[in-house]
Amino acid sequence: MKKVAIIQARMGSTRLPGKVMKIIMDKPVIEHVVNRVKASKEIDDIIIATTTKKEDDIIVEEAQKLNVKYYRGSENDVLSRYYYAAKENNADIVIRITSDCPVIDPKIIDDMIYKFMQLYEQDNIDYMSNTIKRTYPRGLDVEIFTFESLEKAFIEADKSYQREHVTPYIYENPEIFKIGGFKNNIDYSSYRWTLDTIEDFKVIESIYQALYDKDRLFYFTDIISFIKEHPEISEINKNIEQKKLI
Repeated sequence: MKKVAIIQARMGSTRLPGKVMKIIMDKPVIEHVVNRVKASKEIDDIIIATTTKKEDDIIVEEAQKLNVKYYRGSENDVLSRYYYAAKENNADIVIRITSDCPVIDPKIIDDMIYKFMQLYEQDNIDYMSNTIKRTYPRGLDVEIFTFESLEKAFIEADKSYQREHVTPYIYENPEIFKIGGFKNNIDYSSYRWTLDTIEDFKVIESIYQALYDKDRLFYFTDIISFIKEHPEISEINKNIEQKKLI
């Protein structure tokens, strides 16, 4: 079973254009995301899925620099971008990561893949995420699904938001797909560690300035400890509302 992480990335962003190439600790955000996903022990391959737009040439150059594969497809039909990236790279299991998550945690990714594969062997899972019922901070989002589920969504999804956001057709149809959640034992969903606004950038930059070490990864639990010691950090972006799917 080939397990492929597909990281969607583009320079266009309505709230914070070029956010994936913003610099934190001398490296662009996309490099931090890729390096953290590379630390997974369960993932077999990593693909950066970007668009065919000229402005996204820089993301292709970054993928080449980081020695990861890339796929270029539709800007707005991100579902098709995922489908063709997965198909081209013979993915059996797809791990969906977004490039606005520079503190994505490889331990959480691996724990989720392990649980997914256990259920998969029992023919009891098509899709799993830690976002259906949120207990993790926003910015640690991981979705895992079978290629067959992705293909069915690609064929059947007919609403624009289902095409743009990749997985709604799957998790909105539990009568078709076997859906599983992944929860933390403590609810930290009020924290926001995703990158969508300048306030988010300040929070993530503060986390990196405190915890980043090029020779050692920091993890979800390290950030929680830091944030609890410095509650003022979370105040910076606590009023930012997440964009709605529709």
